Amino acid sequence: MFVSYKWLQDYVDLTGVSANELAEKITKSGIEVEGVEILNEGIKGVVVGHVVERVQHPNADKLSKCQVDIGEGEPVQIICGAPNVAQGQKVAVAKVGAILPGNFKIKKAKLRGEESNGMICSLQELGMEGKIVPKEYSEGIFVFPADAEVGADALALLNRDDEVLELGLTPNRADCLSMLGVAYEVAAILGREVKLPETSLESLSEKATDYVKVVVEATEDNPLYVAKMIKNVKIGPSPLWMQTRLMSAGIRPHNNVVDITNYILLEYGQPLHAFDYDRLGSKEILVRRANDGEKFVTLDDVERTLTADHLVITNGTEPVALAGVMGGANSEVTSDTTTVLLEAAYFNGATVRKASKDHGLRSEASARFEKGVDPNRVRVAGERAAYLMAKYAGGEVLEGAAEVDTLTVEPAVVSVTLEKINRVLGTGLEMKDVEAIFDRLQFGVSVEGDTVTVTAPTRRGDIKIEEDLLEEVARLFGYDNIPKTLPIGSTTPGKLSEYQKKRRVVRAYLEGAGLYQAVTYSLTSEEKASQFAMEKRDFIRLAMPMSEDRSILRLSILPQLLEVLKYNSARQNDSLAVYETGNVFLSNGVDVLPEEKEHLAGAITGLWNNHSWQGEKKPVDFFVLKGILEGLFAKLGLTERVAYVQAQVEGMHPGRTAEIRLDGSKIGFAGQLHPSVQKDLDLKDTYVFELSLKAVLGVETEALQYQSIPRYPSITRDIALVVNRETVSGTLKDIIVKAGSPLLKEAYVFDLYEGDKMEEGKKSIAFSLKYVDPERTLTDEEVTKVHDRVLEALKEQAGAVLRG
Repeated sequence: MFVSYKWLQDYVDLTGVSANELAEKITKSGIEVEGVEILNEGIKGVVVGHVVERVQHPNADKLSKCQVDIGEGEPVQIICGAPNVAQGQKVAVAKVGAILPGNFKIKKAKLRGEESNGMICSLQELGMEGKIVPKEYSEGIFVFPADAEVGADALALLNRDDEVLELGLTPNRADCLSMLGVAYEVAAILGREVKLPETSLESLSEKATDYVKVVVEATEDNPLYVAKMIKNVKIGPSPLWMQTRLMSAGIRPHNNVVDITNYILLEYGQPLHAFDYDRLGSKEILVRRANDGEKFVTLDDVERTLTADHLVITNGTEPVALAGVMGGANSEVTSDTTTVLLEAAYFNGATVRKASKDHGLRSEASARFEKGVDPNRVRVAGERAAYLMAKYAGGEVLEGAAEVDTLTVEPAVVSVTLEKINRVLGTGLEMKDVEAIFDRLQFGVSVEGDTVTVTAPTRRGDIKIEEDLLEEVARLFGYDNIPKTLPIGSTTPGKLSEYQKKRRVVRAYLEGAGLYQAVTYSLTSEEKASQFAMEKRDFIRLAMPMSEDRSILRLSILPQLLEVLKYNSARQNDSLAVYETGNVFLSNGVDVLPEEKEHLAGAITGLWNNHSWQGEKKPVDFFVLKGILEGLFAKLGLTERVAYVQAQVEGMHPGRTAEIRLDGSKIGFAGQLHPSVQKDLDLKDTYVFELSLKAVLGVETEALQYQSIPRYPSITRDIALVVNRETVSGTLKDIIVKAGSPLLKEAYVFDLYEGDKMEEGKKSIAFSLKYVDPERTLTDEEVTKVHDRVLEALKEQAGAVLRG
């Protein structure tokens, strides 16, 4: 809601309170003022000028040479390019030295050889948006009324010496969608009175009911409809002050009758509509629901197809307006209109909202009906509009109105105790203080003992319960005045648990390793629910699933991550690494809450490295995946406690899958997807892992210990062992490490041979062993002694012999 500071002063005395101070007070009372716009900021030197003479520029077809009286003695010559400039006009003139928006300075100039001493301005050049400029001046300069004083401040006449407050209203404060509503709010804040607009007028002896009859079929949608008649109207421009107020609020002026209805919309918050009575085609107004498929052309010349959900105003047979939204082209006020039927009505907000949404017609009127208008302002708004039409359109108002009234509105009556007010707000208010606050709000108030009973006016439809009264007391008392107290008692500062800290370490490590975090649905289909599950349990089915694809709580994260890969691969993003930490849900039986366990899962496909300049491409393989996991376990201090054992997992490659064990207990698996699964998902070679994060992060780890870099040289020995084909390298490595301790520091596989030169059922595995003592230089004899012990242990425990 845009609120003109100068206009607001018509209703409330703002003496001693600037626009910025008022904005601060309104904001502190609970309605946010989003900004205060100074309309003439940065503009100066613009006056009213009188075009004494206008002739064609001798050297340009589209320029005019004008002699303009600006109230400083002799007229000045100004070259103007506006097509509508003419002799005798009163116009806005930016004098030499004036400054226009954008810091545009006016200087003496020569245009096509003719001197120009200033600039005749359009409204757009004075900072107004084109969409709010009257149509007749949208392509040229603005012309003031003939009685405008030459040399007067043009910005003041255009109401540009005003400041506009932009209120950010919440839906419950529909009362402030009008100048009067804001006036009541400001009066309560400042402790001042509200001055209501003039509405009294003399009516003709003729009665409105002699001209029109109102019938309402849909009384639930339209419980109150008032039709006033104004004769002998002369259509023309509305007064300049009214036009400028409308433009400050973002509304384009049209003519005096339409402008008055828009003015009342802003002043009272009550939408009105003016019909050309002579174009109605009958003496009846019938309000009804539209017929399905009924056609209607609105004011914007668009044909609308109506349904039975829409409320229409008709002339007894055909629609003339879409109630609360927009009038019809068949009855709009034109320059030839002489008799106006003025509609003031109360429409159901939900019905208006339905029509507005269906037809994409969001208007100032529909917005107010949707949020709720004051039912007790409907008639007075109509009277005020009739008064203005009589005053500024020369109309003659007929006595009374034709109406249908089935509206029953009772003001809300709410009670609250003083004890509760002080207890909730933490204040020490007395009853007289509370009474004074409600008196400032112009609420009816009565006191009985410790209880205050408030009768809220109908303009404040948001007052319904005790808490609403508490809010009114708090904001008018002043939030800054409410005492501040510190909590009493012992408090525990918030911090991350050890588990949460470790989980953050896991996420940071994986993202540092090049994996993207994914967040997928916990719900899946029955087909996918059991895939890759580390624990097989019954499904947990939702009682009311949205779809079959989202009906089962997941037992594994991997199926969802594979869907992520599939989705990206289909869009040519076929090199991708993702991970997710999330819960899986394990059934504990019928009617028992499931057990939730947090898992960590990852999936990698495509190229791991791609350095096109060096010509290097490395596709993902098992050892890339294992390397990521080994780095993670090293980060968590679990390297020595984790082992990888060849395993068979449904949906995984039978020869490229390992079970991951922590202290001998299974915590997950890693490996390549089975080729058939990859084919079904249309993926390249894809490697995945899933771990019980709860098991990994829940174990105790020793404090981190650092070791210095060895100062003494190491000795390396390589051995090639011949073993049975089924013997795995991990078993051999364990034997080597145990037997070579403490001098043996590293042992790793660097070769595997299973060629035709080996015995049947045998293979050769080559290890590189590094021996080092951090305190001294080892001798060959010391290393040989330990090395022989390693070879003996390999022979005894695994039947491994050196390859000849």
